[in-house]
Amino acid sequence: MARKQILVLLLFVLFILQGTVFFWLTPSSLQLQIYPNFVLVCLFFVSIYYHRHTGLVLGLLFGMLHDIVYYGEMIGTYSFAMGVSAYLVGLVFKSPRAPLPMMMTIVILGSLLFDSTLFGIYKVFRLNPTSYNWSLLHHMLPNLLVHFAFALAIYVPLRKQIELVTKNQRRKAT
Repeated sequence: MARKQILVLLLFVLFILQGTVFFWLTPSSLQLQIYPNFVLVCLFFVSIYYHRHTGLVLGLLFGMLHDIVYYGEMIGTYSFAMGVSAYLVGLVFKSPRAPLPMMMTIVILGSLLFDSTLFGIYKVFRLNPTSYNWSLLHHMLPNLLVHFAFALAIYVPLRKQIELVTKNQRRKAT
């Protein structure tokens, strides 16, 4: 199986795990505060180490899948926010050799950008009555910590996988 298909399959498995297994592992007092988005963290890696356009397309696809599976009232918010966040992260921080501290900073800033974009969209359409400060403390920071821990856990294996995809693509091009 080609490396690209393995990467997309990994994203799909993470999409399923974040909605099923992680819900059971989260304490009941935090279940309404933490909404992990492991696919988003992987999209940041793809945007940084591979290409921002691939991150954009995968963000649009998996965001639309998220919109369809988890939310019915407003289609397109996660798709837009994931695609734009992955693209902007790849545009600003493009580096095929980003070290661990830089990548963790990117994950933190990207997660904050993603959650702020969602907050802004829901605020514009008056679906979110809370203030930004309240959302920052109760939703964004807990999500950011979960994303940071997940990024630390997958940094080495995912980076190696993306480097293999890049190597195979260069080999085919020559």
